[in-house]
Amino acid sequence: MTDLIAKTAIDRRLAEIVAPTIEGLGFELVRIRLQGGRHPLLQIMADRPEGGIDVDDCAAISTAVSAVLDVEDPIEENYTLEVSSPGIDRPLTRLKDFDMWEGYEARIETFEQIDGRKRFKGILRGTEGDEVLIEIEEQGEMVTIGLQFDWLADAKLILTDELIAEMLRQRKDAGIIDESQFDDIETEDTNSPDEEN
Repeated sequence: MTDLIAKTAIDRRLAEIVAPTIEGLGFELVRIRLQGGRHPLLQIMADRPEGGIDVDDCAAISTAVSAVLDVEDPIEENYTLEVSSPGIDRPLTRLKDFDMWEGYEARIETFEQIDGRKRFKGILRGTEGDEVLIEIEEQGEMVTIGLQFDWLADAKLILTDELIAEMLRQRKDAGIIDESQFDDIETEDTNSPDEEN
């Protein structure tokens, strides 16, 4: 379990408990975070292996995960469980995510400084072994660099028109969006002369 999926020791313990249940339903755990405070919040992000998860899927995961957490009881105080999709500008938490979203713009942050910087913004170029490849601008030129997956503190896609179009295509392919449910948009013919009364 990588730090990108589960950062803290309690997150990792919770991930060990809930991941088999989520996978048993045909989904993958993308990220899990327990946020403390007066009213702790357990946030779980899940997705289908091929992408595309809807509200009913989140409800099914929530029900199944709640049952497992009630039995295991890893969180002492009362908490709120929130199950969601990764969203369009999704976090990249698994090595395969960087291959799946190759060609899209991303923002990556490392734990330690690499060549004097911790933040990298550019186009994903897949992976090579356990390195994430990202094309960045350096001194006016585009260069592809490799960052060890273990070095990554945070990584997420950047919202672009291309990314939105790809997400819509995935949802349509997964049957989440049914275009027949949408009405045709009627447009006025603006070339016709105005009628006077």
